[in-house]
Amino acid sequence: MSERFLPEKDAYNVVVVGATGAVGRTMLEILEERRFPVADLAPVASSRSAGTRIAFNSKEYVVQDLEHFDPRGWDIALFSAGGGTSLAHAPRFADAGCYVIDNSSAWRMEPDVALVVPEVNPDALEMARRNRIIANPNCSTIQMVVALKPLHDVVPIRRVVVSTYQAVSGAGGKGMDELARQTADLLNARQAESDVFPARIAFNVIPHIDVFMDDGYTKEERKMMDETRKILDPNISVTATTVRVPVFYGHSESINVTFEAPLPAEKAREILAEAEGICVVDDPKGEDYPMPSEAAGTDYVWVGRLRDDPSHPNSLQMWVVADNVRKGAALNAVQIAEMLIR
Repeated sequence: MSERFLPEKDAYNVVVVGATGAVGRTMLEILEERRFPVADLAPVASSRSAGTRIAFNSKEYVVQDLEHFDPRGWDIALFSAGGGTSLAHAPRFADAGCYVIDNSSAWRMEPDVALVVPEVNPDALEMARRNRIIANPNCSTIQMVVALKPLHDVVPIRRVVVSTYQAVSGAGGKGMDELARQTADLLNARQAESDVFPARIAFNVIPHIDVFMDDGYTKEERKMMDETRKILDPNISVTATTVRVPVFYGHSESINVTFEAPLPAEKAREILAEAEGICVVDDPKGEDYPMPSEAAGTDYVWVGRLRDDPSHPNSLQMWVVADNVRKGAALNAVQIAEMLIR
């Protein structure tokens, strides 16, 4: 990248929109963990949460009301407050000179908005110079493209078939509460009521995330398909089935990849072991492989079960796991913010 996005300073003024939500709280934790140079912090949320207090870097901050917040003089805003909120307020922040990193789906497929995964397509950030809005991809897309990019750089990918096993935290705190409540109800011989998910999630698997589209795919599946092509390569064919499972944190994915030429599993394992942000755990003899229970709370994309696909000479099967709230949302946003100040 040719020029700095922000002037070089000792520290920067940072806004976290949706600061009281699960992703917003994790953004604050990661900013603190990675010692992001924060001069002043503004935790911001809806009027319902305004007035509550949040601790950051041993100081206490009062959550401010987004509707009345003045973005002038702020450098970076991390948004995690839903698509409608982002559409209404992100342009207001950008017009005030603030770079917006948005975690919703509102801006992802806009042709003039950067959709960025730092390990995969950092040069796409250049687009943000025009409108100061940067989109964070879908959590399932992020972990998949991090795993695919090192392989695509060696042998071009032609097709991806992915099935996801997504944790309930992808639906926010209400999703986690519903799983906990339903589990307790069923274990105590009570009827389990479903409010957040379209069916009972406790002791169940739901092949339905987000609304169904006219072609029979869900919106979540369409996000993965479209975003992967925008981030990685528009020539890649992608098909997806997204599934909700009774796990609190950590999305898992079964991915079948077809390359332009053969890429043996052993070679793919070596490539991924050297790649940024990836941890390979792949020991069938020792029954060692990535699981969401181990990925939760970590920043890596975990890859295992790498094996050649006997049904196609150019295909490879793999298993990919990551913490959907950390790497799938909050960490990716903070990594983009770090790029803006470098």
